[in-house]
Amino acid sequence: MDNIEESALKRSRTMYIIEAALEYLVSIMVTGAFLATITKELGISDGLTAILSAITALGCLFQLASVSFKRSSVKSMVVILSVVNQLLFGFLYLIPIFNISKTAKTAIFVVFIFLAYVIYNFAHPKKVAWLMSLVDDNKRGRFTANKEIISLISGMMFSYLMGLLIDVFKEKGDVKTAFIISAITIFVLMVGHTLTLIFSVEKNDEKVNEIMAEKGIKERFASVLKDKNILKVTAVYILYQIANYSSISFFGTFVVTDLQMELSVISLITIVGSLARIAVSRFWGKYADRNSFATLIEKCFIFFAMSLLCMSFATARIGMIMYTLYHILHGISMGGLNSALTNMIFDYAPREKRADALVVSQSTAGVIGFLTTVAMSFVFERLQTAVEGTGIYAQQILSVFGIFIVIVAIVFVRVAIIRHENDRKKYIETDD
Repeated sequence: MDNIEESALKRSRTMYIIEAALEYLVSIMVTGAFLATITKELGISDGLTAILSAITALGCLFQLASVSFKRSSVKSMVVILSVVNQLLFGFLYLIPIFNISKTAKTAIFVVFIFLAYVIYNFAHPKKVAWLMSLVDDNKRGRFTANKEIISLISGMMFSYLMGLLIDVFKEKGDVKTAFIISAITIFVLMVGHTLTLIFSVEKNDEKVNEIMAEKGIKERFASVLKDKNILKVTAVYILYQIANYSSISFFGTFVVTDLQMELSVISLITIVGSLARIAVSRFWGKYADRNSFATLIEKCFIFFAMSLLCMSFATARIGMIMYTLYHILHGISMGGLNSALTNMIFDYAPREKRADALVVSQSTAGVIGFLTTVAMSFVFERLQTAVEGTGIYAQQILSVFGIFIVIVAIVFVRVAIIRHENDRKKYIETDD
């Protein structure tokens, strides 16, 4: 492996933390209530908005294509595709102001967001494997916790200010200006994000390069699919995505339309959730380094189920209270879960399989997550009709379904993974 100076590695790890924060800010602008604001302006239905929210999951399918990229150096590819991806995200805010038909706007919007996630997911596993290779395996829990804390602090301030800005212009009846400013903001973030990647070093791992050169795509896939440990992690990914995309995908329009919350209020509540996530991130990171990422996932799933329970009780009368509790509990869950899922791949896969294992797990779970939302969108529309006038919301019922799936996930992690951790082969290598 390259003998890169420690100062260069330290700088690159800092760049990785900043890169993650800037990427997170861009994602805020094209998800949740912000995405719902654009789709509402375009006249897109709640069901289609939920499906568009789940395109992030379908895009994971295109991570499979990244396996065909066999060059040992991935830096230039990641930089170029990241620029294109974020340019497409920025243009999403300009589509509503185009002087074309509503049908054409909707079609362009769907194509742009789909292409953006296809490109993002092609580069993502290679980028994660590249940047995480710069981190000591024995310190991944704490590093990813610090990375998330910086992203969250930046995100909660950013989301509130952008939400407030859009609300102000909406009240003035000048949504066009709000969308133009939002697009410009994404373009500025893109420039900063690109620079962090450019100034990060790349390791030359001879073992990985040798395997990449010798093995074809089929052999590499077969190697991953035969690994029972990796398949167990993939199953956890799948259960999480089913729970996530069968419920949370429908919350954006729920709070904006049914609970009638303004973006500034939603952003404030999101900040509360982010503070909860920040408060536990380092604790979860140290916990994972001392124990394992599997035990951390089990604990985080419990808080995830509790967060969905709050949304199952959310109504117009107590919606703000329940939505706040949801964000606090969900924040505690995601303070460990978000990084633990990826890190568990790094625990169970040898270095040369990590990128491919990440591709298989995320793409499989992503496709299933997307199909879950598509199926649930039909269920959702029928539930809306069935519960109309009863005081019950369809999203409440979907939350209950999500709770059931999370409980199944908790049992699976305990029985299939944690009980066998002492027997499994833990692939952790050091660069001593």
